[in-house]
Amino acid sequence: MAHDRRFRFGIQVRGAATAPAWLAKARATESLGYASLMLPDHFHEQLGPIAALTAAAMVTRSLQLGVLVFANDYRHPVILAKELATLDMVSGGRVCVGLGAGWARSDYDAGGMAYDPPGTRVERLAESLTVLKGLFADGPLTFDGRHYRISQLEGLPKPVQRPHPPFLVGGGGRRLLSLAAREADIVGINSALTAGVVASGWAPDRTAAATDQKVAWIREAAGSRFDDLELSTMCQLVVITDDRDRAAAEQAARLGVGTADLLESPYALLGTVEQIADTLQRRRDRFGISYIMHPPEVTSHPAASLEAFAPVVARLAGR
Repeated sequence: MAHDRRFRFGIQVRGAATAPAWLAKARATESLGYASLMLPDHFHEQLGPIAALTAAAMVTRSLQLGVLVFANDYRHPVILAKELATLDMVSGGRVCVGLGAGWARSDYDAGGMAYDPPGTRVERLAESLTVLKGLFADGPLTFDGRHYRISQLEGLPKPVQRPHPPFLVGGGGRRLLSLAAREADIVGINSALTAGVVASGWAPDRTAAATDQKVAWIREAAGSRFDDLELSTMCQLVVITDDRDRAAAEQAARLGVGTADLLESPYALLGTVEQIADTLQRRRDRFGISYIMHPPEVTSHPAASLEAFAPVVARLAGR
C-alpha cells in the first residue's frame, strides 16, 4: 500500500539521570504530539535501550518506541528478536525495529570487538534482517548464512504487530541505502559515517544535491515498492528564531559551510515555526521525506528543546 507521506515527528534522546525524570520525558514526548521516542545505541552515557523503552511503554499509550538505530554487531539477532518481540507485546504493538550496520569506532574499540570493513558489516546486517523477520514469522526458522546459522528455532513470543513490527534501516552510502530500500519499511537518510566518527563541521554529503542522489539510489533499489516506503531523516541542527538570516550566518560560520547550503540542507531547520513548517513541506515535495527525527540533545541549542520544537509538530503532524 502506498505511503501517504503524512508528517510524523520523533525524538532521539540518551535518557535521563533518574527514573522519574525518564518517565516524565516519555510522558512529555507523547503529550506534546510526537509520534515516537527513540534512543541511540552506544556504550557511553546513555540508558540501556530495551529496559528504558519497556519502562516508557508502561507510562504511555500511543507512543511508538524504538532505537535509532540498534548497531547490528552488538547483539545476535536471535537475542534481539526475543527482546523486541517481548517489548512489542508489553507495549501493545508499538515497537519500531531500527537497525544499522554499526559505525562508531569508539564503541568497537571500547568493547574489544573487531571493526570489520563496511561491506562485511552491511552483509551481516542483511543476514540479521532475514533472521529477525524469520523469527517474527509463524513457524520455526532455519537459516544458513555466512555470519549466522539458525536451526529449527521458533521465535517466541511473537510480536503483536503482524507479520512483524516496522523496520527502520538507516544509512548514508549507496550500499546500505539500497539494502534499506529493499528490506525496510522506513528508510533513514543519514550522512555517511564510513570513517567511524562524526566529522567535525558540516559533513559534505548533507547538501540538498547529495540528498537528491540518495533518494535516487533508494528509488532505484526499491523499484515498485518505493511508493510504500516512509523516508526519514534526523535534523542535526534546529534553531527556532525570528531572525533566520542571522542565525543561519552564525551557524554556517561555526560549521564551516555556506549559508545557502545550510539553509537548503535536509539536516538543518532554522527560522520561525511558520518558516520551518514551510521548509519541511517544500522538502517533502522535493525528497519525499515526511518522518522527521529531532534530537534535542544533539542540536544543543536553547531554541531546540523538546518543548520549543513542539509548535512545529502541532502545525504539521498528520498533515
